[in-house]
Amino acid sequence: MPGASDGAPDGAAPVSLSGPERSVLVALRATEALPIEEDELASHSGIPLDQLRGSLQRLRAKHLVVVEEEHETTRRLTPRGERALEVGLPERRLLAALERQGGTLTLEGASTEGLDEEERSAAIGILRRRGWLEDGVPFRLRASAGAPPTLLPEEVVLKQVANGEEELDEAIVGALERRTLVRTERRSIKRWAPSDEGRRLPLAADGAEMLGALTPGLLASGGWKDRSFRPYDVRAPVPYLSGARPNRYAAWLEEFEELLVGLGFEQAEGPVLETEFWNDDVLFMPQDHPARSIHDSLSLAGITGKLPPADLLARVAAAHEGRPLPGEATPIGPGWGDHYDLAIAARPVLRSQTTSVSARFLARHPRPPFRMFSLDRNFRREEVDARHGIEFTQCEGILGGEGTTLRDLVGMFRALAEGIGIREMKIRPSYFPFTEPSIEGYVRHPRLGWIEIFPGGMLRPEVLRPLGVEVPVAAWGIGIGRLAMVALGVNDIRELFEDDLARLRGEEG
Repeated sequence: MPGASDGAPDGAAPVSLSGPERSVLVALRATEALPIEEDELASHSGIPLDQLRGSLQRLRAKHLVVVEEEHETTRRLTPRGERALEVGLPERRLLAALERQGGTLTLEGASTEGLDEEERSAAIGILRRRGWLEDGVPFRLRASAGAPPTLLPEEVVLKQVANGEEELDEAIVGALERRTLVRTERRSIKRWAPSDEGRRLPLAADGAEMLGALTPGLLASGGWKDRSFRPYDVRAPVPYLSGARPNRYAAWLEEFEELLVGLGFEQAEGPVLETEFWNDDVLFMPQDHPARSIHDSLSLAGITGKLPPADLLARVAAAHEGRPLPGEATPIGPGWGDHYDLAIAARPVLRSQTTSVSARFLARHPRPPFRMFSLDRNFRREEVDARHGIEFTQCEGILGGEGTTLRDLVGMFRALAEGIGIREMKIRPSYFPFTEPSIEGYVRHPRLGWIEIFPGGMLRPEVLRPLGVEVPVAAWGIGIGRLAMVALGVNDIRELFEDDLARLRGEEG
């Protein structure tokens, strides 16, 4: 029979090939330099890469080809790493600034030297951990530590990565990856060759294709009578089929929603495409203040958003400008001292926080008590790493009524943590533009350490009064993806959106 293997075991059906499998095997047998990578074989043979890969896998199951697999690891500088290589690491720049300033540097001096707050904090922490910098301000080098080296270990590794060197200090590479200065890329390289059986297998002539299935059309026309059918290969492994199951992250989110409903909260939703009024202004975030960049909103060009009702817009504008609200004699506070710009308020953005849902809820329901939550997607410009993504899910909510205090918010955080089996949590003061006082709750991840999960605080009067709310209200926005990492034992937030079926079924680590 054309296409059958002479060396099939006794009692086994002969090996047969489909048209694409035959073309791939012919191309492999005609290749001199073996084994050959998939991309190169596709280029030489003219077979589309996706079709070639599928045919190679089927030929491998029929023991007609063999594969060599190699894993390649490449280290590259991120844009932040390239900048650090060009202008210097923050700790090197702080050392240079100290030298230029005669060994003493104030906070203002550090700013004039080009170090922003984030870079200054990172540099101070690193230099103090290594014993080169005295505690306190102004900054001074520790006399007993000796002179810092000409090249810091991180500077050496940055240059090695930029030069493509492979022998690197893995501990320092790991530290640079956590600082998002270096990125590790891993890929698998497969090289293929015919097996001994694949070289011996007689191949059917072109045009002598055999049928693989008996279709209704062939039955109706009778065309099957003069055709040959490919036999089954009983040696081919049978794929294991598992039943459908919910995605573990989606299922966990549903459980968390049920936990909140059980605590007496109602669920609300809001639009993903927002205006800056609802995303920022109503939350008393100044239209031109640097604090607004905390959220790194993604703006949309070419369209204009719809402004809220005129009375609400007038109250929010009065709070921003430090004027009395319409109908009142005294202002809530000094405001921001600038003219409130309606054009900025109408600009459309992708929602950067579900606090906008809370604001819309309070505007529609200004009478207490308040127990509301929203669990939905948000978008920010972020460096994608194990803890951050451009798109993320946030669980936002409010808790309010007569006598509500920060203690109620802390108690709710602890109830939520215990409800999903987390026992370790610590609280510390924090800052958010629209709450005062503000706190952050941290839980311990077994691999990543303490992670900030529960930010919240008491909404400021400048937020509540324009919305017509006269009682204290606590607001919170849970990093639900990070909380799921702890609850599900995930080490990288990107694994929550894993599309590898083997990993999702738990067949791989």
